Amino acid sequence: MDKKPTMSLKGITKNFFIGSPNELHVLKGIDLDVNEGEFVAIVGQSGSGKSTLMNIIGALDRPTAGEYTLDDVDMIKAKDGELSKIRNQKIGFVFQTYNLIAKTNAIKNVEMPMLYGGMSARKRNDRAKELLELVGMGERMKHLPEELSGGQKQRVAIARAMAMDPSIILADEPTGALDSETGRLVMDLFHKLHEEQGKTIILITHSPELAEETQRVITIKDGLITGEREGGAQL
Repeated sequence: MDKKPTMSLKGITKNFFIGSPNELHVLKGIDLDVNEGEFVAIVGQSGSGKSTLMNIIGALDRPTAGEYTLDDVDMIKAKDGELSKIRNQKIGFVFQTYNLIAKTNAIKNVEMPMLYGGMSARKRNDRAKELLELVGMGERMKHLPEELSGGQKQRVAIARAMAMDPSIILADEPTGALDSETGRLVMDLFHKLHEEQGKTIILITHSPELAEETQRVITIKDGLITGEREGGAQL
């Protein structure tokens, strides 16, 4: 039996007003379904609209027009409070710049989403330790971000993204600031989360090589999906 889409976007547009009469059309009508447990790449050059699309998928921004459902929730009609809860519990975010809190050690960074989610201190601590061990950062959990390499920061960021056990991980250029060897470790982590935990992963990248590691590759150019094909990973 075919899996139903975890998310379905239809006719998504996004315009930015930059002073009358100027209007920037970033997304020009995106149709996209992502199924539960899929590993999908959205690939495109800088300025193609891929990060704007990720912000809409992740409920960090609202589209100008179109339809978007996530697990049967109408994301267009959802109120801000409901969207905030979805971001906290259903979606894990991994960014190119890590977005770790500078003066807070690794374990406290990982605990942060659980704090907002209302989890008890002991459960937060136990879960954060477990996740840091999972990403190979168990011995660095008391280190501040400034004491970690880029790859170590990204592994902490992945642990934080997993804090609330979300069903979906959105990764925006997660290896963009890393050397190739460290980037390989980060991609291996994503494969592990996909294969062993069944996470739905959407990878935003400008790299055709990384995109090829996923099950399906969506190409975006000038705010439109211009191509879709199977990746090198097994469906």
